[in-house]
Amino acid sequence: MMEPVYIGIDLGTQSARAMAVTRDGTVVASAAQPLHSQREDVRHQQDPAEWWRASACALLEVMGQCGPGRVILGVAVDTTSGTILLVDADGTPLTKGLMYDDGRAREEATEVSEKGAKLWKELGYRIQASWALPKLLWLKRNGLLQQGVRLLHQNDWLHLRLSGRLLPTDSSHALKTGYDLLRSRWPQEIFDRLGIPLPVLPQVVRPGTHIGEIDAAGCRATGLPYGTPIFAGMTDGCAAQIASGATSVGSWNTVIGTTLVVKGVTRELLHDPLGAVYSHRSMDDLWLPGGASSTGAGAIAASFAPDDLPALNHYAETRGPSQLVVYPLVGRGERFPFAAPEAEGFTLGTPPSPEELYCGVLQGIALWERLSFDALRALNAPTNGSFTISGGATRSRALNQLRADIMQRELHIAAITEGAFGMAVLISATETNMTEATKRMVNTGESVAPRRSFADYEDAYSKLLQALHQRGWLPDALMQTVQRGLHA
Repeated sequence: MMEPVYIGIDLGTQSARAMAVTRDGTVVASAAQPLHSQREDVRHQQDPAEWWRASACALLEVMGQCGPGRVILGVAVDTTSGTILLVDADGTPLTKGLMYDDGRAREEATEVSEKGAKLWKELGYRIQASWALPKLLWLKRNGLLQQGVRLLHQNDWLHLRLSGRLLPTDSSHALKTGYDLLRSRWPQEIFDRLGIPLPVLPQVVRPGTHIGEIDAAGCRATGLPYGTPIFAGMTDGCAAQIASGATSVGSWNTVIGTTLVVKGVTRELLHDPLGAVYSHRSMDDLWLPGGASSTGAGAIAASFAPDDLPALNHYAETRGPSQLVVYPLVGRGERFPFAAPEAEGFTLGTPPSPEELYCGVLQGIALWERLSFDALRALNAPTNGSFTISGGATRSRALNQLRADIMQRELHIAAITEGAFGMAVLISATETNMTEATKRMVNTGESVAPRRSFADYEDAYSKLLQALHQRGWLPDALMQTVQRGLHA
C-alpha cells in the first residue's frame, strides 16, 4: 500500500513548484516549472495564465511520480505576498498580475497610510507602495475597478482554476490588502474613505481552513483526483517558516539569501514603534512577527567572484574575529530592524587583502543578525525556543560558525526549506495541530554550536552601533536599549 500524501504548491517569482509529502515528512515527488516576468522601471508584472500553466504542469509531473492509486489528502498553495490581479464576474483576468515588489502605487501608499493610520499603527503595518491595498487603489484610479470586478490574490487565482469557482482567501495573503488581523474583518471604514467597495474583496478565512475541492477541469489539467480537498494556505515567507520548523512560541528562523529575513512566533502581537516589524497570524492563533533587512549575502555577491568563494571560506574558517567593521548593505536604504531610506553600506578600517575583507563582510552579516534579535528582544519578543537558519548563505561553514558565536545560540540548519513543503505540513496540522505536525514531519540537518565568547566580537559590535547612530540611522531609543542589554 502506498502512503497517502499532502500536496503543497509554491508559486514564486521564478518558478511554480509542487511537492508530495507523506505524514512522516518524506518527500516522494517534486517538480518545478519556470515563470517569466515583465519589468519596466518600478513595475513588475506576470501573466496569470502562465501561473496556471506552470502550476498545472508541475502537478502533472508530481502525480506521475506518485504513481496511480496514491491517496491525496489535500492541496494547499503559498504565493508571493502582496501580488494581486483583477478578474471579471466570470473569473477572466482583466489585468496582469501586479507582483509583490511592483512599486507603481507610491502616491496611493501615502493616502492609504494617512486614511488608516490608527489601525495600521495598532497592527504594526508600515504601508508601502508594493503592498496590495495601494495597488488596488491605483487600479481604481486608472478606471479598472468597474461593477462586478473582483480582486484576487495570486493564490486565489490558482484556487479558481483548481476548483472552478471563487474561493475564500486566507488572512495571511489578505494582510497586505489591509485585513484587520485583530478583529478578523475587512476595515470597512477605511475602505469607505478610499472609495473601494467591499464586494471587490474576497471572503477571508484562517489558514488551514477547508475551502473547496478539485473540480473536473482541475482534475484533467493537473492529474489531481476529483474532489481532492483544497485548504487555505499562507504567503511564501510563512510557508518557508513552517518548513523550517519555527512554529512554536519563542522559536525563530533566519533566512540569509541576497537579504536577511527573520520570522518567529509569539503569543502576543508585538508593537514596534519603528514600524520595521509586522506580524502574520498562524492557523493556531499565534502571531508570526518578522522583518526583512536590506543587508545580507548580496554584499558577498557584489564584491567577490563565485569561483573564489571556496578558498575565501577556507581562510575564514581559520581566522579569528575581524578588525574591520562592515555594514554589508548593497544599494541604498535599510528596512529592518529600523527603517532608514538613506542608509548606505560602509567599512571602518582598511582591508589589507581580499581575504580580510571577506572575513569582515561575514562578520558584518552575523553582527546584523545579532542586532536584529537584540531589537526583537527590546520589543519583549520571546527568544527561548529553537533557532533555525536557511538560505543560500548556510553553504558557508565559516559564516554559520560566526553566527552561532555572535548569537551565542546553537543554530539548526533547516533540512528542507521549500514553501511547498511548508504547505504540506500546514495541511497535516489541520488533522491535529501545528506543533504535532512539525514534530512529526520537519527534520533539521546539521547543528552549529558556539565555539567563541561574544566578548571576542563585542568591540566590533559596539563600533558598528556607534557608526550607525552617528549617521542618524539607528534611532536613539533602540541604541540605548541595545547598549543596556550589552552591559546587563
